Amino acid sequence: MSTVGNVSAGKPGVSGPIYRAPKGTALPTTANGSLNDAFKALGYVSEDGVTNATEIDTEDVKAWGGDTVLNLSTGFADKFTFTLLETISTEVKKARFGDDNVTGTLADGIAVEVNSKEQKDCSWVIDSILRDGVLHRIVIPSGKVTEFGDIVYVDGEAVGYELTISASPDEDGNTHYEYTKSASASSGSGT
Repeated sequence: MSTVGNVSAGKPGVSGPIYRAPKGTALPTTANGSLNDAFKALGYVSEDGVTNATEIDTEDVKAWGGDTVLNLSTGFADKFTFTLLETISTEVKKARFGDDNVTGTLADGIAVEVNSKEQKDCSWVIDSILRDGVLHRIVIPSGKVTEFGDIVYVDGEAVGYELTISASPDEDGNTHYEYTKSASASSGSGT
């Protein structure tokens, strides 16, 4: 039977939708648990929200005569794309340009070095609130920024850093985890 109450839209978590920490940081295993202090909030995300694209590559094996007799999986990719809007934030700049390439504070001055150094893998958490206050959390144990959108500086438009995170399999072979919990059953929410 179809249930209208199971249809939902996603809103950002109350204290921020996206968090980033060094890879290896203790990860949450529930939708509402507190995050390790190493996770830093990355602030507002553009109205486009977060897009999770999963790609599976397959190769058909054909028998003599042309019948497809087997489909082989040849690749898998799990990616998340979003645009961070708080581009003045040191933590947001570190997410975009790399931790080692950003120094200073806004009060003293922030310096950014732009180069081709490979980004480090990090752990990521994406919190959202679904219909009727249901909490939804995506946990990416190991994800690296692998694509950037153009940065546009123009009147009448917010400057944003569009990032695509490619999730790598953890020791159990999982690229990310999802946790969902009813708001009525939640207490001490970390979102």
